[in-house]
Amino acid sequence: MEINRSLYKRIIDHLVPNKVNIITGTRRVGKTFLVQKIMADTSFKVLTLEGEDIDAQNLLAQNSIANYQRLFADYELLVIDEAQAIPDIGKKLKLIVDHVKGLRIIATGSSAFDLAQQAGEPLTGRAYFHDLYPIAQQELSSTENLLETRQRLEERVIYGSYPELLQLTSLKEKEAYLKDLVNAYLLKDILSFEGVRNAEKVKDLLRLVAYQVGKEVSFQQLGVSLNISKNTVEKYLDLLSKVFILRRIGGYSKNLRKEITKSSRWHFHDNGVRNAIINDLRPLALRTDIGELWENYLISERIKKLAYAKRHADFYFWRTYDQQEIDWLEWDNGRLSAFEFKWKDERAKIPAAFANAYPDASFELINRDNYLDFIS
Repeated sequence: MEINRSLYKRIIDHLVPNKVNIITGTRRVGKTFLVQKIMADTSFKVLTLEGEDIDAQNLLAQNSIANYQRLFADYELLVIDEAQAIPDIGKKLKLIVDHVKGLRIIATGSSAFDLAQQAGEPLTGRAYFHDLYPIAQQELSSTENLLETRQRLEERVIYGSYPELLQLTSLKEKEAYLKDLVNAYLLKDILSFEGVRNAEKVKDLLRLVAYQVGKEVSFQQLGVSLNISKNTVEKYLDLLSKVFILRRIGGYSKNLRKEITKSSRWHFHDNGVRNAIINDLRPLALRTDIGELWENYLISERIKKLAYAKRHADFYFWRTYDQQEIDWLEWDNGRLSAFEFKWKDERAKIPAAFANAYPDASFELINRDNYLDFIS
């Protein structure tokens, strides 16, 4: 089954001479497959380099205009996979794109941290940046009907949306894939950074955060539990967000002194990764964390939808010290929208403190009846 990725057309449209398209996302999210499809569907003369290959690194090591013109003058498209592995990749790409006439470049990376740090500033005005996520529900609309989508909802809430999962037929295969993904691929990026030497501490931190999805997280308490400093906890969480495993959501406030604003909530980019980390891939009927899974699923899918639509909304949760709360807020172009997530067929009423403080904000309950309008 071939999925039409939402980024495909945008990258094709931005594939113009002397510009770089940078595609970032976790390992196994489909970056290589997407680029291969782009190469197959275009007629450019292509050179492909693997950034983690020592020969490719040596080829680009001589950082000179003459070297790059000699290497790439005969090509129309240069593709560098896992480009973050190449030292000073940003400066190299700047020289290449500025001085090899007519060359288009695609660079992929599994780390927003490395690639953004190395490529961001040198490529100002020369690059288009694209984040690729696990398969979005909206990308499946051409491969399944509404009934199939609803039938597969529970499985996606448990196992997530990594592309290769769609090719696996048994739940045991999906479970084995996710555990391998977490241990062999996703943690590989975070552990490659200087200063991150203790793999078990990172795994333990992820496990603790996984049990607190949708709740405020205290760096101090996490540090005490793991016997590491508060600053180390904060550093690790920041890195985990920059390699597309976690996402930080802050508290919203504009008016009330009793609103909580300094706390953070952390969500996973993918439900399957979260469940593999806590080693719990049981059916929903056997679980007590359905509410947390539903919230994390809706948030991850909503962010995919908005990102692919190039809507740059700001995201928050809202809570007061007397426990009035709203799961999800979006501030978009001067408009505040509030959403409450319910898995069961429950009613939801807007908290009085929020309604009084933000009378112009909209409020909507998202449940299994209307969730598709929210995420696709």
